[in-house]
Amino acid sequence: MQINPHSELQKIWANITTEENVTDFTFDIALHKKLLDIFQIGDYYYIVNNVRRPGFDLVSPEIEKVLGYPKQDIDLDFFSNLVHPDDVPFYLNFETAVQVFFSRIPTDKLFKYKVQYDHRLKRADGEYIRVLNQYVIIQHDPENVRTFVVHTDISHLKKDLKPVLSFIGMDGEPSYMDVDVKNIFKPVKHLFTKREKEVLRSLANGLSSAEISKALSISKHTVDAHRKNMLKKTEAGSTNEVIRIAFDKGWI
Repeated sequence: MQINPHSELQKIWANITTEENVTDFTFDIALHKKLLDIFQIGDYYYIVNNVRRPGFDLVSPEIEKVLGYPKQDIDLDFFSNLVHPDDVPFYLNFETAVQVFFSRIPTDKLFKYKVQYDHRLKRADGEYIRVLNQYVIIQHDPENVRTFVVHTDISHLKKDLKPVLSFIGMDGEPSYMDVDVKNIFKPVKHLFTKREKEVLRSLANGLSSAEISKALSISKHTVDAHRKNMLKKTEAGSTNEVIRIAFDKGWI
């Protein structure tokens, strides 16, 4: 029997417990959009999803550029049926793992994690693209469980087909990378230094070593040294491969 992603998602999300009323009052969509415009490495759109409601609270107009559908046509039922059939099991298993993960952490840490995984979505022209699905919780109470979701087209960066789930810790919290949804989550240390991440973000945005040197107020020799270190750490053959690996792993 064919899986109905929408109904299965509803079952998964129905298990979300909300014993306390908490809201991230520091969250600012306008600020986050500005940062996305600066740092994203592909076309993107964003959604505010409330799992307690059938429709999305907000869909950004960029969705039409990325997927080809008018934003007024998008609701959870429509959207969940865009997931590639081969990726549906990953998608549902990941969402189950997310529900379990957040049920095990203290309430005060709900806003300190970003969920990240990838899967394929069907465009209006019938073609599939691979999106990086990233989201954070912004409200968590009995009536509203809201997340800010960003989907970025990473078809040009990731060519392998296996979706990967990670929980990215913020404000000093540990990260859990390449999570095996059947096993215990194991935190890992970050591979890159803070400065290497800054250089890598700049490279992902198309800046040259000379431009990065000027932007970060460091010498071009230092920038080139960071690039060589990142190649060595990842055993990658090119900067583009380093960028692909970094986004797959959630390092930047």
